[in-house]
Amino acid sequence: MSDHPEAPVTPVEAYEPPYYVAVFTTVRTQDQSGYSETVARMEDLVKEIPGYLGMDHAQTPGGLGITVGYFRDGDALTKWRGDTEHRAAQRRGRAEWYRSYTLHVAKVERSHAFTRGRSPATD
Repeated sequence: MSDHPEAPVTPVEAYEPPYYVAVFTTVRTQDQSGYSETVARMEDLVKEIPGYLGMDHAQTPGGLGITVGYFRDGDALTKWRGDTEHRAAQRRGRAEWYRSYTLHVAKVERSHAFTRGRSPATD
């Protein structure tokens, strides 16, 4: 979700499955007034959800944004989905910031990671 240039460029670690991911893919409008502030608030807020594991975000030069939120269980994801401030940000996003979006929620059954210079983990 972050547009912050100081955000580290490392993916969220591979956790022991099962866990859940919410994949939010967007195309934004021209008017982004208040977007960055709201994103920053949402990033702070989601960290307070027990079971929140992290978030990856990417933005293409053409304007496609992809945010993947990681949650330990369905309860954590449900708490995030139902958060009052998050719901208000969703409404504002539909009204002002997004031309289109998709949301996909999935249960992760397999997960591994690679970091150059470290011994590879087995699948």
